[in-house]
Amino acid sequence: MKKFKFLISLFLIILPFQSVNSEIIIMSACDDKQDEFLKNEYILNLNELIMTRNYVYKEKTYQKYRITDLSVKKSNSYVRNIYEEDGKIFTHKHGYPQFYTQIFFEKGKQEIFLKTVLNDEEGISKISTCRKVEKFKEES
Repeated sequence: MKKFKFLISLFLIILPFQSVNSEIIIMSACDDKQDEFLKNEYILNLNELIMTRNYVYKEKTYQKYRITDLSVKKSNSYVRNIYEEDGKIFTHKHGYPQFYTQIFFEKGKQEIFLKTVLNDEEGISKISTCRKVEKFKEES
């Protein structure tokens, strides 16, 4: 019983000194080939495996989309699940098995790509370049 109490005590002493590291990458000031933004940023939390995109359209772009879709908001945010594979960070597939799209990032690079797959034919296009990339190591 003494050994058991000793192990529990040791565990309780060591536990607070253990730290969990996570990496967060913030890609901001991202341009777009098609639209104009006041704010366009991607936050990649590699510990929780989520990507958050925050954006605010410029007035001209907002009005372009508002004409055909009244649900469009001038500023918006969305969250996607992500995973890492071969030094790249992918969002989960969006679409059907025969046709889907994914956003992906290459670690250490400023470009953002769109992968489109149609009947096993793959296409990759650059959708954005970010002027500012920050990496943070979070300890808890």
